[in-house]
Amino acid sequence: MATPLSADRLVAALRAEGVTVVEHPGWRTHNRNGAGAWGPVAGVMIHHTVSSGTKSSVDMCFNGYEGLPGPLCHGVIAKDGTVHLVGSGRANHAGGGDPFVLQAVITETYDDRPPAPRFHQGSKGATDGNSRFYGFECINLGDGRDPWPAEQLDAIERVSAALCRAHGWGARSVIGHLEWSDWKSDPKGFGMPAMRQRVQTRLGKDPARPAVPKPTPPKKPALEPFPGASFFRQRPNSPVITAMGHRLVAEGCGRYRSGPGPRWTEADRRSYAAWQKKLGYRGNDADGWPGPSSWAALRVPRTSK
Repeated sequence: MATPLSADRLVAALRAEGVTVVEHPGWRTHNRNGAGAWGPVAGVMIHHTVSSGTKSSVDMCFNGYEGLPGPLCHGVIAKDGTVHLVGSGRANHAGGGDPFVLQAVITETYDDRPPAPRFHQGSKGATDGNSRFYGFECINLGDGRDPWPAEQLDAIERVSAALCRAHGWGARSVIGHLEWSDWKSDPKGFGMPAMRQRVQTRLGKDPARPAVPKPTPPKKPALEPFPGASFFRQRPNSPVITAMGHRLVAEGCGRYRSGPGPRWTEADRRSYAAWQKKLGYRGNDADGWPGPSSWAALRVPRTSK
């Protein structure tokens, strides 16, 4: 994760990527920082406005509406590709979402899509997305029929690439609202996997030059598959437990007085419970006994071929 860009650095990053920027009056000090944290940021979230008309959409995203004060995003992407900046700081755009999606975005470990979200605003275990994502609202009715002009899609690509380039992220740090919350469907009318491919292609180019060679992507590390819930209940003596313990320590969740070692102990259970709580689990879901989702997020390296 990264420190959010200042207003000046945000404008500079967007313009360097070829984005046409309009600064809405007052946007540089317009935010919801008094309502919660802003940063560290992990990615970019794309939305549709369910509205038409540039001026009315920009005004709505700047001011908000009854029950949801503005800004409702950081920038509004118009049909002609112009980006209207309306907020700098925390914005009311993402709401609560899935902690496993956040972890996948931070580590950029998913394939074409993040894990399917199971959380939403107000649900138990949801994570605050307003503190972790830049948000861009794209003017579209969101009915699946309203067209997405080439200029607008190009601006989404450029905005996303600009922020990824500024923070050293890859295209997997760009997600749609529907990939964050199981309540949402935006953006509707184009696919985020295809947009991420466009962003990744752009990131292989210098914005000031025609093209540079694409870097060779690093090989994905081999990970230990989930050995099953019963494996841990049998209190095994295995190098898998040692590898798991080292990952828990690396994540700041180690509760060991010594070790970790290969024998499953109560210290391993306490450490794993701390990891589950870090992911947003509570109650019986954070009892320290590993499950497949939390195990996948921990990314334990394979201990044997």
